[in-house]
Amino acid sequence: MKKPASLRAALSEAVPALARNPENLHIFVDEGRVVATGARTLSFEYQYTLTLIVVDFAETSDAVMVPVLAWLRVHQPEVFFSPDQQREGFKFEADILNHSTVDLAIKLPLTERVTVTVDGSGYRIEHHGEPLNEYDDPATWRPGPR
Repeated sequence: MKKPASLRAALSEAVPALARNPENLHIFVDEGRVVATGARTLSFEYQYTLTLIVVDFAETSDAVMVPVLAWLRVHQPEVFFSPDQQREGFKFEADILNHSTVDLAIKLPLTERVTVTVDGSGYRIEHHGEPLNEYDDPATWRPGPR
């Protein structure tokens, strides 16, 4: 799985408080499954919920939500374009610790396509990125690492 590390890098770049305090950003993969089609190859898809937890955060929730949305726009665009996923969005919880800090938990439904082929030396495994939306305005989001 490549998306958890990619999201961590994007948030560390976009949120200075997380760059200064990386120990305040926790990422977990929950409810994971591998879906294979039974086709002639071993290609499959990871399907999982990524749980992102930011602890002792002293900024507004927007400081995390906007970079998460920018990352999703590139790495899980169906959150924006699938009518079912648009209605559902993604889930979050906030534990308000005091007048200035919060613990924020975000749950993102993610998928990753993986192609597996066999060559002379063994398995060749390729992780696929999401197709780019040609109608996006790059001035409105920062894609972060791929």
